[in-house]
Amino acid sequence: MFLDSFPMLTLMMLAPIVGSLVILMINHKDQDIADRNIRSVALLTTITVFVMSIFLWVGFDNNTADFQFVEKHDWIGDSISYYIGVDGISVLFVVLTAFLMPIVVLSSWEAIATRVKEYMIAFLILETLMIGVFSALDIFLFYVFFEGGLIPMYLLIGVWGGANRIYASFKFFLYTLLGSVLMLVAVLYMYMQAGTTDIPVLMNYDFAPGVQTWLWLAFFASFAVKMPMWPVHTWLPDAHVQAPTGGSVILAGVLLKMGGYGFLRFSLPMFPDATHEFAWLVFALSIIAIIYTSLVALVQEDIKKLIAYSSVAHMGFVTIGIFVLNPNGIEGAIFTMLSHGVVSGALFLTVGVIYDRLHTREISRYGGLANNMKMYAVIFVLFSMASIGLPGTSGFIGEFLVLNGSFAYNSWIAFFAAFGVILGAAYMLYLVRRLIYGPLDKDDVKAMPDLSLREKIIFAPLVAVVLWMGIYPNSFLDPLHATVENLIETRFSNNVGHAAQDVTPDAAVGR
Repeated sequence: MFLDSFPMLTLMMLAPIVGSLVILMINHKDQDIADRNIRSVALLTTITVFVMSIFLWVGFDNNTADFQFVEKHDWIGDSISYYIGVDGISVLFVVLTAFLMPIVVLSSWEAIATRVKEYMIAFLILETLMIGVFSALDIFLFYVFFEGGLIPMYLLIGVWGGANRIYASFKFFLYTLLGSVLMLVAVLYMYMQAGTTDIPVLMNYDFAPGVQTWLWLAFFASFAVKMPMWPVHTWLPDAHVQAPTGGSVILAGVLLKMGGYGFLRFSLPMFPDATHEFAWLVFALSIIAIIYTSLVALVQEDIKKLIAYSSVAHMGFVTIGIFVLNPNGIEGAIFTMLSHGVVSGALFLTVGVIYDRLHTREISRYGGLANNMKMYAVIFVLFSMASIGLPGTSGFIGEFLVLNGSFAYNSWIAFFAAFGVILGAAYMLYLVRRLIYGPLDKDDVKAMPDLSLREKIIFAPLVAVVLWMGIYPNSFLDPLHATVENLIETRFSNNVGHAAQDVTPDAAVGR
């Protein structure tokens, strides 16, 4: 097929760099004209990357677990290569990244009025690095992209964030960097032990059980912070509250998914014995995260903080799904990550809409928005229902599959996860009641206009995707089947219980 030999992934990573260079050269004596041109170039660049990602998705062969669209060239000597490609898991995360970026640019059109050039360049560079994380097939190349993404996000929070942005940006940077230092040590050891940096080779390499324990813990230190898992989650609420709206969208929509992706790409296939050994630890931390952060979300007075804590709870579902090691659980975890990327990004955008009008995120300052912002109210309620997991929305499919897979593994794990679903409904419905319903008795809230045309254009694709994923999930599940089944069969077929193996995606979601 033509697309197999076409350097699609390289072009997708180069396009934002080219867009950044074009933006860098834009100058005009009228700053308003210059800023408008900068925004236009950034939007055109991100739309171009998204169109290429659609070709990548359409051209992907769902019937094989092999990596596709592979490119490999020597980079540093004979050891480290520019080696990229996608399988059924990573292709969907590439599409998610490319989908959210034009929306982020549009959402920043009016909200960002200072240093517009630097802001757009930072986001375009971040897009290159995020796509690189999901497509890297060389472990050193992955590490470069994985850590490189810290820099533009650090700048986005530190330069365009809120009043306490310096504290939040340093906390974000130090937490995530510290966790990754141990991963670098593990990467160096793996190279010396296996004699290769190729991820596909390392995924099938049999490290000694004792070695696997230490390597698994080193990678866990990085991925747990990135997701983030309890108790290393405290950087996330601060980062979200201080970040600009676009930064929160990408942080929740893509960057948090790198931890879950890391578990799937490295921890499970490379260290299967250690994965079994430490599954109990993951389940314990995940259950605590789901219940504890849901309770914390219930008492929040800042809308962004509430949504940030809900993200930690949702990531608890993801880690449970990944480590039950059956098709339903793993596919449900991936689907949950994709859904959360869209839904949480949309919720942060809804917060940005009212913040731009009233310049406060305090829940108590609002109320009765259904009376004067009817379109906004409909959209906010829809995304809130998707976050809860209402059938017909994207949130339901992922949670159902995770609960199905976890019940096959252990009914108690499923019980606590299901209790988390109830708590999730509690804090989101409480937020909806206080924000959308009730009397409209504040004059400044009465004066708030409904969604503008630009804002409707921003939310339209997000609404469409949330409903599409909820009504026809197989279009997102089909690319996963071969890759997930291959992972389980090659690395866990001798260890997973029969009950877990018997519950297949076909039984849970009709084909």
